[in-house]
Amino acid sequence: MQFALTSRMVARLISGAALIFPLIALGEEFVGPPAPPPPPDVPNVLDTPRDYVSRKFVSFVGSVDRFFGDDRNYQEANDSVLQMDITRVIGYGGGRRFVTSIKANVRLPTAEQKLHLLFETDPDKNSTVDPKQTQAAPISQPSTPQSYAAALRIENAKAERWHFSADGGIKFAGLKNSTPFVRARASLAVPVEQWRVKVAETLFWFNTIGAGESTQLDFERSISEPLLFRATSTAVWLNNTQNFDLRQDLTLFDRRSERTAVLYQASVIGMSQPKTQVTEYVLLALYRYRLHREWMFLEVSPQLHFPRALNFHTNSMLSVRLEMLFDESK
Repeated sequence: MQFALTSRMVARLISGAALIFPLIALGEEFVGPPAPPPPPDVPNVLDTPRDYVSRKFVSFVGSVDRFFGDDRNYQEANDSVLQMDITRVIGYGGGRRFVTSIKANVRLPTAEQKLHLLFETDPDKNSTVDPKQTQAAPISQPSTPQSYAAALRIENAKAERWHFSADGGIKFAGLKNSTPFVRARASLAVPVEQWRVKVAETLFWFNTIGAGESTQLDFERSISEPLLFRATSTAVWLNNTQNFDLRQDLTLFDRRSERTAVLYQASVIGMSQPKTQVTEYVLLALYRYRLHREWMFLEVSPQLHFPRALNFHTNSMLSVRLEMLFDESK
């Protein structure tokens, strides 16, 4: 009796296993309905200003700086740039001569395009050191080149946000007068809603002027596609004089066509020693026309100067410049 009961239980277990194993095998093959796709990547509030700056605004600002041959384009362009200027200033602060300047930033085909070779005239008198010599609209008579320089630059950059470069070179002022110089520059751009805020810091040492630093702060906004507003604050400090040269610019760029653009600017220039004071007010307009192909430009800039040295009386000036600008983006 007990043996018969045990036999029936074993038979039932075998029958159950025979039914379960096919179901398990079937379950392994049957994976069920496909999983629903992940939700789409919807941009959040932080993506909107980032996309706006990276895709449209930065591209527009870069095109304006390239068209005007601005020093920002020369300093931060990863492409090779060659710029030659012939300038004459008539009226206040002007002279009866044409002044030629040249600078080149050549990208070397090594080190992942981070190594550049530089050639410049008067590197200790350029816009980094002298706030009056801004590349877009110089407001003083440029001096005849007294020296020439060659330098090696290493740089690193990340998209449109930050840029770093360090230069080491030799300045030549005659056959027997050559001295080394060093520079380092860093910039950071941050989008703030419809604005872009950009700060650039430069440290330098030249045997002629000693050690110093310059700080430049830009607030930029595109009013419409052809109009760009920029507010620039600049401070240059020299260790030898223990003085800050100060400048504030309010600039409106109007890119009227592929060949022409107009710049309107109001500037205040000051100094910190012997006391902080305004030394000059300047109002100017600059008309820039592309004469030939993509590399020859003509600039005409009528200006009104109000210097403290002349009791802020009105003094007119006219700056005319012929520029040849070559870069790989054109």
